[in-house]
Amino acid sequence: MSSSTSIPSTQKAILVHENGGADVLKYTESHSVPTLSNGQVLVKNHFAGVNFIDTYFRSGLYPAPGGFPLIVGQEASGVIAKIEGDNAFGLKVGDRVVWMAGKGYAEYSAVPADRVIKIPDGISDEHAVGGYLMGMTALSLIKEAYPVKKGETVLVHAAAGGMGLLLCQLLRDVGATVIGTAGGPEKTKLAKENGATHVIDYKATEGPSWVEQVLKLTDGKGVDVTFDGIGKDTWEGSLEVAKRKSKVVYYGNASGPIPPFNIAKLSAKNVSIMRSTLMNYIVTREELEFYANGVLDLIKAGKLNIKIHKVYPLSEAVTAHKDLEGRRTTGKLLLKL
Repeated sequence: MSSSTSIPSTQKAILVHENGGADVLKYTESHSVPTLSNGQVLVKNHFAGVNFIDTYFRSGLYPAPGGFPLIVGQEASGVIAKIEGDNAFGLKVGDRVVWMAGKGYAEYSAVPADRVIKIPDGISDEHAVGGYLMGMTALSLIKEAYPVKKGETVLVHAAAGGMGLLLCQLLRDVGATVIGTAGGPEKTKLAKENGATHVIDYKATEGPSWVEQVLKLTDGKGVDVTFDGIGKDTWEGSLEVAKRKSKVVYYGNASGPIPPFNIAKLSAKNVSIMRSTLMNYIVTREELEFYANGVLDLIKAGKLNIKIHKVYPLSEAVTAHKDLEGRRTTGKLLLKL
């Protein structure tokens, strides 16, 4: 069984033919629209989210799924244009949806039906996708990677980035003391407005290092948990400021991957480390619905404010990647399709 609206044979998309810097992202208006397999839906995308993981696939830090040419992009929002096969999730052509599955930098994406979530009334397409991958990641970090309790002290790196702002808001709601790191006065102010109790400007050239400042703020004890999406530049400091018996959760490599290190480093304070990824928390449909609807409900209730840094035309994906990697952004970057 299949139902559809009028669908063209070609579309606008961003293709990657080889790994490299942002300039390998190539805009085309003549890429073929994907054909559906049983159990897939065709989504006409309105907005695609830009995430650091897109730069990892583009650069080759993560291997290209399915080889080249590659369409990067983990998430998008739009409307269902066609449904192929049985539909177990009550989806209909014309439904507004948000999804996460890959190949998002394109006008049309073939998405497994079990990866598609309806957008509730009252939430815009921009906010739905703006808070989707990052919101689910933030929720999974504070609910499962390390279930944060009221009164605990939490360190959040890049507290004014898209992920950082969401983590600060969620942690404020939990009742945690949040120490954020951010670069420059504008970013430190933004992190504070979004729930950080203390913000350390790691770009400040004078005065104590961020490690020394975190230890001072915690009377030398350190923090209960650190959420570190920066990687290479912060991983050692994150271990230094870990309290005895605490946990460091690494979830990204914005500055580059963490090098191999001797596990004996952890024995000084019985510290646990984890490399968390959202994908392993949303394997089943039940898990996806728990986190996706959790995020969408928080947005609808006004408890999660999604800051859109900028919406770029699809043809300016190169600029979006350069801005993200150059740390020139606060909040979420979107591509308009």
